[in-house]
Amino acid sequence: MASTVDAPDWSAIPAPTDDGATRHLAGARMASVPLRATNGELVDLSALPGRVVVYAYPRTGRPDVASPDGWDMIPGARGCTPQSCSFRDHFAELKRLGVSHLFGLSTQEPDYQREAAERLHLPFAILSDASLQLTHAMKLPTFETSGMTLLKRFTLVIDRGTVEHVFYPVFPPDRSAGDVIAWLSGPAARK
Repeated sequence: MASTVDAPDWSAIPAPTDDGATRHLAGARMASVPLRATNGELVDLSALPGRVVVYAYPRTGRPDVASPDGWDMIPGARGCTPQSCSFRDHFAELKRLGVSHLFGLSTQEPDYQREAAERLHLPFAILSDASLQLTHAMKLPTFETSGMTLLKRFTLVIDRGTVEHVFYPVFPPDRSAGDVIAWLSGPAARK
């Protein structure tokens, strides 16, 4: 399926910088925190077999709801839909490269995420950390705006419950899946 989302002009949006907020994650064991998925299941990332890719993003907007004030000028905030569509469009290739499970992750409620997953025709589930349990347990990078605590954009490659690789910062978001594919295709990812 070709992407159905027009990417914004990334040069007009401030890029996030590496503030070191994920340095502690490479090699870390995932905390055992069951998360509600958009398919209704509970998923514990620490217990999944095989290689798992989790891309974290701040929030998915809805076409009929305005983004928070100043959203586009928050470094790394804009681009959740293009990022999700990129992973959707590369889903089969990621599977061919040995990814057993692919998930999106945000702090939004599962019902809100479910609308986005259906609208974007995602062939994978999105996980909700609305309670911030995983965020706190793993010290995941966040920011606050409009009364919301949101995840900064990063991608984890997890192998049998241990973080194997971290992509951070992720920019532009619509290249996130391609960056993961390039890493999975390289010698560092081969075991």
